[in-house]
Amino acid sequence: MIGGAFGVTLANARTGDEAAFAFIFRDVQPALLRYLRVITADPEDVAGETWVQVVTGLRRFSGGEQDFRAWLFTIARNRAADAGRSRHRRPAVPIDTTEATQELTTPDAADQVLEAVSTQAAMELIKSLPREQAEIILLRVVAGLDTSDVAKIVGKTPGAVRVAAHRGLRRLAGQVARAGVTL
Repeated sequence: MIGGAFGVTLANARTGDEAAFAFIFRDVQPALLRYLRVITADPEDVAGETWVQVVTGLRRFSGGEQDFRAWLFTIARNRAADAGRSRHRRPAVPIDTTEATQELTTPDAADQVLEAVSTQAAMELIKSLPREQAEIILLRVVAGLDTSDVAKIVGKTPGAVRVAAHRGLRRLAGQVARAGVTL
């Protein structure tokens, strides 16, 4: 979360300041991808489409950081639904891109591995939940959205969101306890 500097950063991004937009992007993108990995088969594509829509609508957006995150994740959820419908209408033909895929940046490998292992383990646990609970937990915990924003995004009441989050977290705690994981 950016915090107090968000308003200035957003204002600068609206005027075309690429560094300000990149700052917002780097802050939210990891959480966005984690969320999309649970709800769609094409998380990177959907994230790209989400950011295109964000750039297009950025000048019209009004609100603070929480409002921005809620707006972004609402767009992402809608783009994921569109991608799902499109995938069913037009099946993809897979191609092998393993040789063509390369990292454009070189972050610290040790940090990247540690984060990937812990993130992957957490995401696998979350994926084992019923889809509704997994989505709500990701929006609440990973995206950092409050209950009312999550309720609007998923089309449920705040009470239903709290119950689903509680049940999902309780189920995750049980899985962790059964696996004998200690923190």
